[in-house]
Amino acid sequence: MALTSAFTSFNLPVKNVEQSKAFFTGLGFELNPQFPENENSVAIVISDNLQVMLINQAFFNTLTEKESVDTSKYAQMTIALAFESREKVDEIVNTAVSLGGKLHAEPEDHGSMYHWGFVDLDGHLWAINYMNMVAAQG
Repeated sequence: MALTSAFTSFNLPVKNVEQSKAFFTGLGFELNPQFPENENSVAIVISDNLQVMLINQAFFNTLTEKESVDTSKYAQMTIALAFESREKVDEIVNTAVSLGGKLHAEPEDHGSMYHWGFVDLDGHLWAINYMNMVAAQG
């Protein structure tokens, strides 16, 4: 049997936990009540088994000996999420921009896949997708 994770959490350094919390809850995500928020971090539920921990940059730096990426110059990763429709993709990206995020490229329509993205308040790249699995399977 393949190795799978029962629960996944990834940590993103942020300049201001409160502003980032407002941004992601403004998009419609909820806080994870199992991870109490404080001045250093807040847990945002992405799906049943996925969350993102938004961690104050100074505290994040205590978790690793490596220098964190300057997102104004470099991209370390793109966080890709899939949703139920093209309309939902457009809604999420437009809402992100209205909350202070920036567009990341133009929407791309590949028939069975629709893609658009935004850059959050701290420069992290989010790819928002819709995949029509029926059309993709032919």
